[in-house]
Amino acid sequence: MPLVIGLGLILLFLVTLNVGKPVLPGFKPFILFLGYIVGFYMAWNIGANDVANSMASAVGAKAITIKQAVIIAGILNVVGAVFIGSHVTNTIRKGIITAEVMSDPHIALLGALSALLASALWITFASWKSLPVSTTHSIVGAMIGFGIVAGGFSVVQWGKVGAVVASWIISPFLSMVIGWTMYKIITRFIVNKEDAFGKAIKYSPYFIGAAIFIIVLSFLFKTPLGKDLALTIPMAIGIAFAIATITGMMGQLIFKKFVPYNDGDDAEPIFKRIQIGTSCYVALAHGANDVANAIGPLAVIYFIVTSGSIGSTVSVPPFLLFFGGIGIALGIWMWGYRVMSTVGEKITPLNNTRGFSVDFAAATTVLVASKFGLPVSTTHSAVGGVMGVGMSNGKDGINFHVIGKIVLYWILTVPAAAITSMIIFNILQKIF
Repeated sequence: MPLVIGLGLILLFLVTLNVGKPVLPGFKPFILFLGYIVGFYMAWNIGANDVANSMASAVGAKAITIKQAVIIAGILNVVGAVFIGSHVTNTIRKGIITAEVMSDPHIALLGALSALLASALWITFASWKSLPVSTTHSIVGAMIGFGIVAGGFSVVQWGKVGAVVASWIISPFLSMVIGWTMYKIITRFIVNKEDAFGKAIKYSPYFIGAAIFIIVLSFLFKTPLGKDLALTIPMAIGIAFAIATITGMMGQLIFKKFVPYNDGDDAEPIFKRIQIGTSCYVALAHGANDVANAIGPLAVIYFIVTSGSIGSTVSVPPFLLFFGGIGIALGIWMWGYRVMSTVGEKITPLNNTRGFSVDFAAATTVLVASKFGLPVSTTHSAVGGVMGVGMSNGKDGINFHVIGKIVLYWILTVPAAAITSMIIFNILQKIF
């Protein structure tokens, strides 16, 4: 496998030299070659770590196996990256440093490469420890690191850094509350009732509808393709409500016809099917959104080498989106099981009703927080949702030892990536 990947990278490099003759002389084509390698490595890491956001609860609840999860997530991440991922990326990820730092093509090249490698190395370490971290915060920390070396502390937008720090509290807490509330509703109206299976069928349109409503709004507001549609909020809400209503009613009819009756004391078969659907959405959206963490800096390198200049935004060729999607998929297939086992099994026991509550909480948190301009991390939201359903049975339902290690790695992400990026940037400056 490594040999195949290596040959593919070399071939891609040779093809790129024919796409556009590099305007800048010397080492720039070699930097592009390194950019392909490191960008692919970053995408691989995103797949290995972030797959837990979409599939961990489904695996933990035994809705699907780990093998099924990596296949489904791998395919959907590629589809999301290629067909929904943005074809334009900001030069500065998340606006974390001032634009002046990126105005020098030489600094921009070395900085983008440093940020990619530093963030990828940190995510590799976290995945090796089987702990979920925010890949977005990792690239943000790496941008801070090279920005400080290139322009000093004044170039860092410290207000945005404060927002990143705030997300360590906001995202998991909001998701925890939503997950706890949703699971309490399910237990109150379905699980604790006689004929729980029948009650699950009866109320399934509401739970399907709620999930679809959030999914459609998330698609319209959060994905690059959805943003291109530029729908007004009332229009988006109307579309989401109509689709949610129709889907909920259709889902109930399908359940009545195709899900075998189980003597009325178990609602899990119904929520198992709903949860698989929500997990698939999160995987699709992940490919669309987070591929930019790997391909955004790579696109900057590609643009400078092939054009000789840099602007506030750069075009992302479709082949780079596919390149990143494949990297994410390989990361899922090769190492995704490590973090999935932590989030899905080691924090609290999960079943299908709990797993659905986790997915609903994470998706809702990401949507609501982002629309209010609050800092948000899908990773933090997923972990918060797991904590919420675990807390529904009291604090003894949570493994706080695991939670403590996860939170520690969240806190370490930005400074660890920043320091590593500083070191790499200094080394690259001396070499080139």
